[in-house]
Amino acid sequence: MAAVASDGTHYEVIGEAGPAVVLVHGLGLNRHMWQGQTEAVAANHRVILYDLFGHGKSPPPPEPPSLTLLAEQLHRLLEEMRLDRVAVAGFSLGGMIARRFAMDHPERLWALAILHSAYRRDASAQTAIRERVEQARREGPRATVEAALERWFSDAFRRDHPEIMDQVRAWVLANDRAVYPTLYQVLADGVEELVAPDTAIICPTLVMTGEEDHGNSPAMARAIAAEIPGAATVILPGLRHMAMLEAPERFNRELLAFLATARSRSADVG
Repeated sequence: MAAVASDGTHYEVIGEAGPAVVLVHGLGLNRHMWQGQTEAVAANHRVILYDLFGHGKSPPPPEPPSLTLLAEQLHRLLEEMRLDRVAVAGFSLGGMIARRFAMDHPERLWALAILHSAYRRDASAQTAIRERVEQARREGPRATVEAALERWFSDAFRRDHPEIMDQVRAWVLANDRAVYPTLYQVLADGVEELVAPDTAIICPTLVMTGEEDHGNSPAMARAIAAEIPGAATVILPGLRHMAMLEAPERFNRELLAFLATARSRSADVG
């Protein structure tokens, strides 16, 4: 079921049975990036997919974007759908939004999955991402998309699956060149507010990344998990940033196992 929320957010619901799971996409992408997960997760859950402000079919951000604004977009969507508690799985920027949401609305979560998402960067990495923001500001998303594909997928996968490269490239290039860098800025500078959270994240949590996802590295995943009591850490061998598209079976196996465990630990989900 596809629908439009009162603030213009485009979303869809897949599956009718089981507790709700919200999948939050990353920068420059849209809700269709979860195509390799939707059917598997919907077998036992009600899956909610939506486009972030400034992405896909959703409108531009109504104010200068921030993690709080993007977390409140999710909160308003859940309010409108009358969903009390959900699991949220967020990828990259979506993982940052998921952490902000968990800090602001802990009572709404029965589980949290932080997928291929950043922790505090060292000086050189922070300089590099800010340079990419400025490049996107000057030239639009086309300026950074080819380098992104190299960071996101293994060399062999890019060579053997040009159709997926074309699809992901098209998603990125569809972004408004005036809006895209403002959201990229959130990815670059929003991490600091998530480090050592003032409000503890207490729900069952999975932190997962790829062994070769250097911008969202195994060390970062372990650092995120170290600040969340009881969080599980999974590192996917040989995979880069978009493991969910490159190796959906492996990715899904870990995500579904986590959701099953978290569900068994939660007395009230829905």
